[in-house]
Amino acid sequence: MTAQPARRVAAVTGGSGGIGLAVCERLRTDGAIVYSLDLRAVEGDAFSLAVNVTDSASLSRAVAEIVQREGRIDSLVAAAGVVEDDIAAEDMTPEEFDFTMGINLRGVFFSAQAFGREFLRQGDGRIVLISSMSGTHVVNVPQKQCAYNASKAGVSALARSLASEWASRGVRVNAVAPGYVDTPLLSKKQHQFDEWLAQTPVGRFASPKEIAATVAFLLSDEAGYFHGSELLVDGGYSLR
Repeated sequence: MTAQPARRVAAVTGGSGGIGLAVCERLRTDGAIVYSLDLRAVEGDAFSLAVNVTDSASLSRAVAEIVQREGRIDSLVAAAGVVEDDIAAEDMTPEEFDFTMGINLRGVFFSAQAFGREFLRQGDGRIVLISSMSGTHVVNVPQKQCAYNASKAGVSALARSLASEWASRGVRVNAVAPGYVDTPLLSKKQHQFDEWLAQTPVGRFASPKEIAATVAFLLSDEAGYFHGSELLVDGGYSLR
């Protein structure tokens, strides 16, 4: 009999909602064993682990637990993120700025670092970081979210930097930059929906499943020559 190929093992930070949840669902549909990493584990779900992405030790424990259970890990998707609520730059406190940067940039780096160490040890691994079109395209409609925009620009640069360091050692690092996606984070900005839709040529927001499909591609064998790339999925917004 021909041996069946081993199922791939993936971890997704921010896996309990929004884009992260959609990524978990897509990768499981594709046959992977997927661990959802979030602040709170889902009770009774053996594949849900409590992890604080701002705590590197917490992430290292998650890596060790997954490897102990599965023998290896193949992929990381860093999808945990927050956005501030319309705070003018001149009014933002250090604590508010640090909170956003702590999760969106430090947390992404610590996640990539913890899993990257294991991938480098294995000589193989795939990482996708969730950035945003806001990292390169500050929208025309005034948005008071300078910390979010700065953090996502940092994620884009982080993907390129890690790819530069790790490509020759068997680890692929790329990013996906979504535009407006129909998630709970977006719902906090409903007062701007009409303006955003008017400036998006396709005339609608993306579904989380569409972003998850892009992530799944970058994790696939078909994307083997992608290193340090950032795929913009914005419904044509940047064309404006």
